[in-house]
Amino acid sequence: MNKRFVLMVTGYLLITVLSGCATIKEVGKGFIGVSTQVLVDKRPDALKKSFALSYHDCYAKVKDILTLDPMVNKDTLDKGVDLPCIYSEDSKNKMIAVYLSQTDTTPVGIFFTEEAGVNTLIEISSPSIYAKEEIAKRIFTGLDTLLKPKVAKEIKTDVEEKISN
Repeated sequence: MNKRFVLMVTGYLLITVLSGCATIKEVGKGFIGVSTQVLVDKRPDALKKSFALSYHDCYAKVKDILTLDPMVNKDTLDKGVDLPCIYSEDSKNKMIAVYLSQTDTTPVGIFFTEEAGVNTLIEISSPSIYAKEEIAKRIFTGLDTLLKPKVAKEIKTDVEEKISN
């Protein structure tokens, strides 16, 4: 029993020392591979773009874009890019964390910041420049396409106008 107690105390101290300033919750997330701390740390280097959408509309549209089949929009996405996999949503930090794909578990963070009026700033962060650019291209192009004003088509009639002298 004494040996068991010493092992438990040693294990607890080892975990506490190795976690540093991180909370026990963040250590647990890191252990199972779903930590978002690296995304928060890389946020200053994020790709940023503001959209004329409320936070809730922007959040919903980004989730829709992330779950769309990349083959639907062949012009804007590289061939062979799979769907991103959402692994964490944090309403406190207004963030969605995704893996680049189901086979590439490079983490990418999508942060939302409400701006003046009904604008929302989207920040895409990742330790990988490639992953950050891929997800940013998908989201920014998707939102630009959704927000682009529809151009009225020219109405053609069967009557031809003749010019007379």
